[in-house]
Amino acid sequence: MNRCRKAALVVACLFMAASAGADSFSFKADKMSGTKALGREITILSGNAEVRSDNLVLRADRIEIQGDNNQFIDCSGNVWGMEEEKEIIFQTDRLRYDRNLKIARLEGSATLEDKKNELVAKGNFIEYDDQAEVTVFQISVRLFKDDMVCRSEYAVYRRNEKLLDLSGFPVVYKKDDEFRADRIRVDLDTDDVSMEGAVSGTIKN
Repeated sequence: MNRCRKAALVVACLFMAASAGADSFSFKADKMSGTKALGREITILSGNAEVRSDNLVLRADRIEIQGDNNQFIDCSGNVWGMEEEKEIIFQTDRLRYDRNLKIARLEGSATLEDKKNELVAKGNFIEYDDQAEVTVFQISVRLFKDDMVCRSEYAVYRRNEKLLDLSGFPVVYKKDDEFRADRIRVDLDTDDVSMEGAVSGTIKN
């Protein structure tokens, strides 16, 4: 075993030891570097990097891991992730994840797919709260479910209640029908639409 491989193995062992007592955690990559110096712990994974934390899988060109018990994960470049138990898949340019709070923030061209609820959502910023099961979408938001398309500048998706709240010039298209208002709520279980403020629409028989 050459020196580089030995060094990587030593760093990996230290890294895994530091994770003892925390949630299940593992990683792999083509290359790894980092330091465990007190107050500036960081591990950098590059090339086919992957991190697994409980039910969450993250893959990217580059992943940085920092903080006590590897609390903060910063992914960049072709980011792909999946919450395996809930069947939520996401892709983005950059993702930051707090393992303690279980909150993921997606930046850039971001897409989130909830396969169980058959919802696909896109936006330039997405914040996914795994514990509360609430997702916030911002900037050029588009959401797709069956034959319904929703657009707005801001949206809140409450997964447990299967509710979608839209604001910021929201519009909902259902087949040939169109609905606009200041605020729109969509019941994703029934596809019912309720609206408030400056309500307008077009319904085609």
